[in-house]
This record gives sequence, C-alpha cells and structure tokens, in this order.
Amino acid sequence: MATAADVRSLALSLTGVVEIESEGFDFRVGGKGFVWSYPERVPGARRRIRTDIAVLYVGDEAEKQALLKGEPSLFFTTDHYDGWPLVLLRLDAVDVGRLEELVTDAWRMRGGEPG
Repeated sequence: MATAADVRSLALSLTGVVEIESEGFDFRVGGKGFVWSYPERVPGARRRIRTDIAVLYVGDEAEKQALLKGEPSLFFTTDHYDGWPLVLLRLDAVDVGRLEELVTDAWRMRGGEPG
C-alpha cells in the first residue's frame, strides 16, 4: 500500500522535478505535470482534493486503455479525463515498487532525464 508521502518521496528523487503548491501533491518536470492528487468533482459540491488517488500521465490513449483494462483494481478514469492520456491510480491498492515504476515512467514521458 502506497501513500501520498511515497508519491512525494519518489517524485522529488527524480532530476528536475518541481513541486507546485497545492492542497495535495502536484509534481512537474520541464513545466509539465506528471503526477498530482486527484481533484474530485461531485456535482453540487466543492471540488475535493483526494491524496489517496493520484492522477498519472501515461503518454497516450493506447497505454491508458491497456492499464484500465489490464489492472482495473489499480486504475480507473472519469468522464473529465476522456481524451487525455491520464489515469487515476488508487494508492491504497498499489505497492511502492510498482508506484516507483509508474511515477518514473510518467516523469520520463514528460521529459525527465536521469541526472
């Protein structure tokens, strides 16, 4: 089981990462977001920042669909993310090793380079 603290630790260990001030977590490389906390939108209610769910950049629609279909216990999406290469990741369902792989892949796809 991973946590927001694990996301923060992993993201900040990568070269060139900047944390943007937010209610949860929000990490960018080269000005591009690669992992951030889920801003849950419920009709009729104020947006709620969920630090138990990460929004993760996955590169393209094919990868998005592969993750959603292949591991539905970890990944999901909402209508708000239709057409975007992003998935929602349940942190309480992923181990830290897999989280590291996912965060590192997202960082690389957004332009991160090993130091």
